[in-house]
This record gives sequence, structure tokens and C-alpha cells, in this order.
Amino acid sequence: MSKSTYIPTSDHDFLIWMENFIANLNPQSGLLEPEITELKALRENFHTKATQASNAAALAKQATAAKNEIRDKAESRVRADVKLIKAQLNYSKVYGAQLGIEGPETSHDLASASPDLYGVDQTGGLVVLGFTKNKSEGINLYCQRENDIEWVLLGRATIASFQDSRSLLQTGKPELRRYTAIYMLKDKEVGQFSDEIVINCAP
Repeated sequence: MSKSTYIPTSDHDFLIWMENFIANLNPQSGLLEPEITELKALRENFHTKATQASNAAALAKQATAAKNEIRDKAESRVRADVKLIKAQLNYSKVYGAQLGIEGPETSHDLASASPDLYGVDQTGGLVVLGFTKNKSEGINLYCQRENDIEWVLLGRATIASFQDSRSLLQTGKPELRRYTAIYMLKDKEVGQFSDEIVINCAP
């Protein structure tokens, strides 16, 4: 029977593992002092780099949140101004197109349409999925996990949200899930399947 790797996946667990590994080295291991010294140096260097990476990720998250806040304010102001512009008696769609405030015409022909599908991992196997409903009655949602050969029908969603709450195949082990969806109308699948999305489910 094959064994899984003894080295932990996460950086945090690897640091703890390496600390224990080094602390328990003795003459029985056959490693000489220079080799042990090099291991200790590598462990310290990795600890430093992991800390720097974690701090950088935290700063990036703060910067993204600040950017999104400003974007929301800018969009709110633009929408208010556009509403005022379109209320003018001399407003025309030609001028609107010049300003870029006339949205493109959309097609609601479900026979050739496909849902826009997206998902967010909530850890522990829970995935929250959303989709564009268009003029359909909902979607049939399919999933394929790492060990699945065929696509599995998860169910039908009639509102623009669906939760895949299945447990992970192996407790504590991340898994990849692939999702796709197709519109439903009068209890029949219509249109085209959505682009597949891949969600990495964390423990």
C-alpha cells in the first residue's frame, strides 16, 4: 500500500514539522554537524520568507479593500450623474454612446444562451454558487469531483444561488471540484452548458 507524503502541505505545518525534525536529530541519524547547521539555516530562512509573504498578502488585502471602497464611491457618483444627464430634454442615445453610457443590447434567446456561473469556497466542502438566470426558470447544476468519471447532477436552482454542502471526500484534504450548468425551461434543459469553473475546496 502506498503512503502519502510525510511533509505537510501548508507552510505553517511545514515549519512546525521541520522544527520537530531538527530537534530530534541525534547521532543515530548519521547527519554531521555541518549538515544539521545547514538545515537550521534553511528553516530560519524559510520562516523569514513565509512571514514576509504573509505580511505582503495582508497588505494586498487591505489595498484591495481600499480600492474597492473608492470604486464603489466612484460608481455611485457616476450613476447619479448619468441619471441626471439622461434626464435632460436634449439627451440622445447618440450622445449617450459617445459618453459610453448606453449599454449594449442583450439577447434573451435561451436556445443559444448559457449561464454565467461562478462560485466561492467556504471551506470544509461548502461551496456557494451563483449564476445568471436570464429568462429561464433556473438551471441544472452539474459537478465533477477528482474521483468522478462522469458529471453528477447536483440539482436544480430556481434562484440565483445554490449551495453545494457535500463533505470533503477525505477529511482535512483539499479537493478540486468542477462545475457547469445549463438553463431550464418548462422542465427541459435548453441552450448551451456554461463554461466550466474549478473550485479548490479547502479543509
